[in-house]
Amino acid sequence: MKRSKVYLAVDLGAESGRVMAGAFDGERLRMEEARRFPNLPARTGNTLYWDALRLWNEIQAGIAQAAQTWGESLISVGVDTWGVDFALLDSRGELVSNPVHYRDARTEGCMESLFQRVPREQVFEQTGIQFMRLNTLYQLESLTRGNAPALKIAQRLLFMPDLFHYWLSGEAENEFSISSTSQCYDPRAGNWSSKLLQSVGIPSDWFGEVQPPGTVLGDLQDSIRSETGAPPMKVVLPASHDTGSAVAATPLQGAHDAYLSSGTWSLLGVEVSQPVINADALEANVTNEGGAFGTFRLLKNVMGLWLLQGCRRAWAKAGRDFSYVDICAMAERAAPFLCWVDPEDESLFAPEDMPAAIQAFCQRTGQPVPESEGQIARCALESLALKYRHVLRQLELLSGRALRALHIVGGGSQNRLLNQWTANATGLETFAGPVEATAAGNALLQAVGLGDLKGSSDLREVVRRSFPQEVYTPVEMRAWEESYDRWLTIIQTR
Repeated sequence: MKRSKVYLAVDLGAESGRVMAGAFDGERLRMEEARRFPNLPARTGNTLYWDALRLWNEIQAGIAQAAQTWGESLISVGVDTWGVDFALLDSRGELVSNPVHYRDARTEGCMESLFQRVPREQVFEQTGIQFMRLNTLYQLESLTRGNAPALKIAQRLLFMPDLFHYWLSGEAENEFSISSTSQCYDPRAGNWSSKLLQSVGIPSDWFGEVQPPGTVLGDLQDSIRSETGAPPMKVVLPASHDTGSAVAATPLQGAHDAYLSSGTWSLLGVEVSQPVINADALEANVTNEGGAFGTFRLLKNVMGLWLLQGCRRAWAKAGRDFSYVDICAMAERAAPFLCWVDPEDESLFAPEDMPAAIQAFCQRTGQPVPESEGQIARCALESLALKYRHVLRQLELLSGRALRALHIVGGGSQNRLLNQWTANATGLETFAGPVEATAAGNALLQAVGLGDLKGSSDLREVVRRSFPQEVYTPVEMRAWEESYDRWLTIIQTR
């Protein structure tokens, strides 16, 4: 039996993190969890931070556990995380402070203040990135707007996965896919937008040369090997933005397939060879994020299962601790097509009480107000499915492609109810899986970087051989068509 090579994929999400071992025998990839841990932000005063040092300890513990299980079979490690957030380092390469969470209130009003100096159209022309107040650009604007003391100390900016790669290898580099989420990167020039950085008063030398996925940074530092018992390993960049790795491992069959990376955020898009930056893309507020193998992800970020997560937290706080299975069962039993929200509405971004925010949206837009947990959950899930249809129609127009299939990957691909409603709403044959697309893409991009796979087609063929998919065929399409027309009226007139 051929001995497997094991690539460690560190996958950090907004709620939890995992260290996953990808064992590759040359034909199939097997993913096994070495360690799972919560990712809990911490609030001090009025600021919400990521606990970067705790995450670092968990990563090292995950490497140690993997070393005990796989020993000399471990050959590399790479990290992917959510986008936009960053750490600042001083002249000695040490953290200036804990990185700030993208849901922190510091970016309120920062988009508007920047647009007074640089028109919205020019920002999009230079970056091709969707306007969201959480983007790195507006986080940087908040620093200069508030005359933050960190400005006098900082010498280098590393995005979250860049930081962990730095601690693993000693090499401080900015990876392409994560850099492209920042709205500070010019995808057509292939470099940082010096004009935008200058407009917010940020030195361009904070940023380094952008490295593509598959870059071998170097060896795992001796101190970490000593601490964890790991064998000699390489540190290899995956697509360090989690969606970049997820899309790399999505078994797309061609240009007429779309993808949905489903989790806290829903990232819905198509893969293109060049960014789409024009007036129509600006109007649709889509984004052009970097991917693996020189591709771009023409997509839209939509608040996804965040809606259900927020409801679950609120209900648990009130003593009604439902599982997601319970919530979906209640939603399925509730009356259909009662009311909807726009998942992009600002009121749903960080409400203290998500069910109340959903009810308030419905009341504000003249709809019946959902009362029971099932009605509220059904409102959220139907709204997501209808939003997916709307975004896919925009992507068809922007890309000039007629879409024929949708591939749902990530943790949200396990939500069979939402998968079926998505197929119904979009009218597309829908494939669900792999669940572990992000970690699988991370591991297999390391394999590409080390020469064990040749490219995108090889990588996706391994995914097809390794992970089964569920197929959802559209039904009840007329009812969903009528509901879409009503939903569209609601969100356009709110």
